[in-house]
Amino acid sequence: MTISTPSNPASSTTPGPDDPVVLAVDLGTGGPKVALVSLGGPIIGSAYRRVEPKVASDGTATQSPDEWWTAVTDGAAELTAAHPKAAAALVAVAVTGQWGSTVPVDATGHAVGDCMSWMDTRGAALAAAQVGGRVKIEGFGPTKALRWIHRSGGAPSTEGNDPLGHRLYMATHQQDLYNRTAAFVEPLDYLVGRFTGRVAASRPSMALSWLTDNRGDDTCSYDPKLVALAGTDPTKLPPLLAAGSVVGTVLAEVAAAMGIASDLPVLTAIPDLHAVTLGSGAIGDYEGHVSISTSAWIGCHAPSKKTSLMKMMATIPAALPGRYVLANNHDTAGVCLEWARGLLVNPTDGLTTPITESYEDLVAVAATAEPGSGGVLFAPWLNGERSPVADANLRGGFHGLSLSTTRADLIRSVLEGVAHNARWLLEESEKFLGSSLGELRGVGGGAQSDLWCQIHADVMNRPIHRIEAPLMATVRGAALFAGVSLGLISTDDIASLVPVERVFRPDPSTRHVYDAMYAEFLKLHKIEAKMYTRLAKLR
Repeated sequence: MTISTPSNPASSTTPGPDDPVVLAVDLGTGGPKVALVSLGGPIIGSAYRRVEPKVASDGTATQSPDEWWTAVTDGAAELTAAHPKAAAALVAVAVTGQWGSTVPVDATGHAVGDCMSWMDTRGAALAAAQVGGRVKIEGFGPTKALRWIHRSGGAPSTEGNDPLGHRLYMATHQQDLYNRTAAFVEPLDYLVGRFTGRVAASRPSMALSWLTDNRGDDTCSYDPKLVALAGTDPTKLPPLLAAGSVVGTVLAEVAAAMGIASDLPVLTAIPDLHAVTLGSGAIGDYEGHVSISTSAWIGCHAPSKKTSLMKMMATIPAALPGRYVLANNHDTAGVCLEWARGLLVNPTDGLTTPITESYEDLVAVAATAEPGSGGVLFAPWLNGERSPVADANLRGGFHGLSLSTTRADLIRSVLEGVAHNARWLLEESEKFLGSSLGELRGVGGGAQSDLWCQIHADVMNRPIHRIEAPLMATVRGAALFAGVSLGLISTDDIASLVPVERVFRPDPSTRHVYDAMYAEFLKLHKIEAKMYTRLAKLR
């Protein structure tokens, strides 16, 4: 989620005369960002293109891979034309982005159908049947769950909103598409395939398929027992390469369209979680960050593999060799503000004249409300929840409305509700890891807002260190990973290449309000879960 969406490249600075530059792509749920990133640290320029997901009440959530590729091509061409010196200094292409989604591709890497997004739950019944058993614990057959956790460190979702559910849905309900598919790949690996013409993946990019043995060093093969357990045809999985290896070079026609050299190496893609963990600059074990993007998470590096099915979180192989990264997720964070803007500010039902109001203006309205939003508590579960509870039936809601409630209260309550959810995830993550994550780095589009950073600091009672250009944490992390992989920089250089722009410290005067509201927030899931399960049957 971006608080501001530039229509033109956003220029920061120019690289030093000897600094190599990476063309980095971050394929978010809202569309791709393309950036020129100097390995000396600065973001030279960036371009963003919106690609709308298609959603429906039956659980459908899809996007067009061809629209992604057009957006990436146009954005890269725009950037290289605007920054010819940086384009001449390019040394690599790096890709990061959303994961837990599925693109069906042919042998050349071109999509043969739409991407099923990480929000798509149409395969829920099929996934639940695949991972379940006669006796179930949290929806899993105990024996199956133990096999998955022992080898991979996690297990597929029972809600169908990951590659297992997607593959099963296509195999069952879209058989012609399934038959035309050479491989099911993650969106980030799809982009690498379009750059190089080669279909490939890595253990980090395929992590949410839970098909690799993650107990030791990086492996370039799938675990046959896990593949069989998932009911997956191994011939429809992309070949695995070592993380950080070169997949190929940029195709000549792609290079011509983007204004870049055709001999540029393209590295294996890494998920946005892995990229932002590097791009936050906090890369030591248990050095945490909070990401406020379309979705949200609490992340950090960790020294070993660990899993909690109850909390739906795990440590999975990181981009850096021999390391693990904490994986958890809130489905809706920044998108809650987008939803509120469309609902409260910019109606499109034809009954009123649409009002154009920027996200900056929206946040400015929220700032006029007092901490606590006049007693209004917002639950941000607009698409269910994943961590620390997996419940696709959960839904969002405003609680505590009255005749005195203002629009400012409503908007501020959305910002506070996302922060309460982040505090919940932080506390459960620290219990899971057995370690405090300390002061947190702030990253993501939502972290561009001073008010939202301060609200997170106040609600979480934790200092938030906002990095420079927080929206660019993912592309910066992808570029830094490329630099490390190619031997152009070292891992020890990363922290110094990610400056902190501002620190937001908790305001003690808000403590009593936010602690009281958080206590009520924690009760909402238990109080309302059964009601939402019943209401889901009516949808």
